[in-house]
Order: sequence, then C-alpha cells, then structure tokens
Amino acid sequence: MQDHAARKARLAVQLQAGAGHLALGKDTSNLFRDRTPAAAQRLNVRDFNHVLEVNAQQGWVDAEGMTSYEDLVEATLRHGSMPAVVPQLKTITLGGAVAGVGIEATSFRHGLVHDTVLEVEILAGDGRIYLCTPANEHRDLFFGFPNSYGTLGYALRVRAKTLPVKKFVRIDHACFGASKACFAALKRACESPADFVDGVVFGAGEMYLSTGCFTDEAPFTSDYTFEHIYYRSIREKTTDYLTARDFLWRWDTDWFWCSRNLGAQNPLMRRLLGRSRLNSRTYTKIMRWNSRWKLTQRIDKLTGLHRESVIQDVDIPLERAPEFLEFFHREIGILPVWICPIRAGDPQARFDLYPLAPGTAYVNFGFWDVVKSRDAHPRGHFNRLVERKVGELGGIKSLYSESYYPREEFWGIYGETAYRRLKNKYDPQGRLRDLYDKCVLKV
Repeated sequence: MQDHAARKARLAVQLQAGAGHLALGKDTSNLFRDRTPAAAQRLNVRDFNHVLEVNAQQGWVDAEGMTSYEDLVEATLRHGSMPAVVPQLKTITLGGAVAGVGIEATSFRHGLVHDTVLEVEILAGDGRIYLCTPANEHRDLFFGFPNSYGTLGYALRVRAKTLPVKKFVRIDHACFGASKACFAALKRACESPADFVDGVVFGAGEMYLSTGCFTDEAPFTSDYTFEHIYYRSIREKTTDYLTARDFLWRWDTDWFWCSRNLGAQNPLMRRLLGRSRLNSRTYTKIMRWNSRWKLTQRIDKLTGLHRESVIQDVDIPLERAPEFLEFFHREIGILPVWICPIRAGDPQARFDLYPLAPGTAYVNFGFWDVVKSRDAHPRGHFNRLVERKVGELGGIKSLYSESYYPREEFWGIYGETAYRRLKNKYDPQGRLRDLYDKCVLKV
C-alpha cells in the first residue's frame, strides 16, 4: 500500500501542475464510440495496475483502477477465489467496469460489477481523492459513480467482493424453439443453485440457455483457446466441462463471435494468428485501426451499401424480454444475440446514474455488429429504434457505445438531478467532461 500511496502522491502533483479539461493517459479502452479529439491534460495512470491484496477468507480483493480483469482473475484464482462478477473480456479494467457497467453470468445473483464494490478511492475533478463507501460521508459519490464514465472522477483503487471457486465448471446447454419458453426456463435457472446463467439466441426459433456449476472433478475438459470455438459448441454439446479459468474467459478468444468479422474463425487464419493472438486485445487493435482508416466504410461505398454499427447492451425487465426479442428480430436482425440475466445486488442500494428497479429481474441483450442496407437512413436510425424500444419496455441501455438520445430524453433516464448535484460538489470547475457531451455528442 506504500507504493500505492506514492503513486497517488505523484498523480496529485501532476494534476495540480496542469489546467483545463482532464482525461486519462492510458493504453486500453473498451469503449465503442469514436470521439472528436479534444485538448485535455492527460493524467498518466498506466502504473495504477497492481493487485494490492486478496483476502479470500473475508471475500474481497483490493486492486488499482487500471488493473485488467486478466490480472485480477489470475491473482484471485491463486487464492481459490474469483471476483464476484468477471466481465467477459480480459482487457476490461476494474476501474472501467465500475465507472461503466460490467456484467457476466454471475449477475443473476450478484448484480453488476458496481453492485459488488465495497469501497472505492476516486480522484475527483476537484483534484482531491475521496474514499467512498456505501455508508460514509461520500456515499453520494459511491452511488453516483457507476455509469459516469470518467465525468465525475477516476477510480484509483477498488475493493470488490470475491467468491470461492472450484477447479472445474460443468456447463449444460438447453435448446428452445420459442422465446417465452426460453425466458421461463431462464427464470427457473436463476432460482436454482447454478453458479452461472447466460444464453445465446441463434435465430427466432433457436435459443440456448447455458447453466454452469462449479465442480471438483471433470470427466474431460474442452479447450476453446485455439482451434475450437466456444459459441459453436453450444449447438453441438448438451454438457461440457471447462477449467474455471477457461470458463471465465470462454468469450474472450473469439470476442464472443465477433472474430468472424475479421476472418479469425477460418482454420488457416487461426493457425497463422496463433493461440497468443486469438483474444480481445488483438481484435480491439484491429477495430481501432479500421476506425481510424475507415477501410470497411470505403468498401461499402464502392458496393453501394450503407452501414450502421449497432453495438449495444440493453437491460430489459424479464417479463418484457420476449417483446424486445420479437422487435429485435423484426427491425434489427443481428445474430447471434447474447442474453444474460441480472438482478440488482442490494434492494436498498440505488445507483443514481444506472437505476434498476429493486427486486426486478432483467435480461441483458448484447448484440454487436453492423446493419447493412441498400437504402440510406438518417444517422443512428437503427440505434434510435433500439433506444426507443428499450425506453418503451422500461429498460435501460449501457453507454459504452454509440448513443443518439436527445438531451432531454437522455437526462430523463440517467439521473440528471443527482448528476448535477455531484458535478457541482466534486467537479465544480468542470475539468471533467459532461456525461451527455461525452457519451452522445462524443466530445
């Protein structure tokens, strides 16, 4: 902790030496929205990437904000535990998952990543570092920080809950031909002793529910880190076994299924890339390169196609999930779709900028691709269809990707009153960007 204190002191000096807008100087990002470059003082937080302590007996881990989940998982597994919620990609950082919204197959029981946080040190826009807990004098910032995306401050240290693990995970895949039957089974699975619950929609009449349970023994283990592809196995096997580590990263090797857009599911291409480059880190670099040089846009222009990226995660109340899926197949048509149940971790805790109804079960729908059309549409047409439907069904959308909300509609969803109060208190000079400007106007 002495080294952590020294890093904080160094950062405070750096902050006080500058002026104007602030931004993080870092090497990784899992945001899927291009922003207009803007002048800002870059705070070098690259060395805030240490796991400070794992206390498996008390069930928590202390780590710095830039610690990747890859490193966090390795550190906790050595102690026979894992973070209570492990987002699907190795490159996601702990601080990023708290300031954004992190989810995985334990979320039906433990909520989102921010539901598992016990305390967090936040460097606010006023240059001060606040220790925030659910009960101390800075609890307003504790409950206002999730979904603020660096507009209220940056997480320098996080203490989060952990769970005990066993060596293997048994996975059972069940196929359903109708959405109502699938979501009814999902509800039952969430009430079962299962440790993990998620699923995949491959088509209107082909949906799979996957439940995972820790086990000390396995008759075999599958390997989806090189030649074989996890999401394909869901249709091929009714029961499977993975090591705990491989289960936690089952989606990373192929970026769920998005590696297919890069040709990485071709057997020859997989061998050329090699095991070490089949991961989200490689795919993100390729995506950033394409975003910079707009290669796919140029190809579409030559072929007469119009494209719109529809890369979204939306949370819909479980009882309205079949309605959303019917809309999605009709209006958007991207496949596959990931489904993952969520329940807020503590009914008494209300996170101001990402409000979920206490005690309500939600289903996260994740879809990440482009919609192509011969017809031109207004900018953000398909994303706006999604945003309107989510609002109609009483859901909420994550802000890590493109958003097109009008200002008034946005603030009606994401807690403007609480946000303004926090902004005035912890960033009175406005050195950090405004949430709407950052997430919708992309400043």
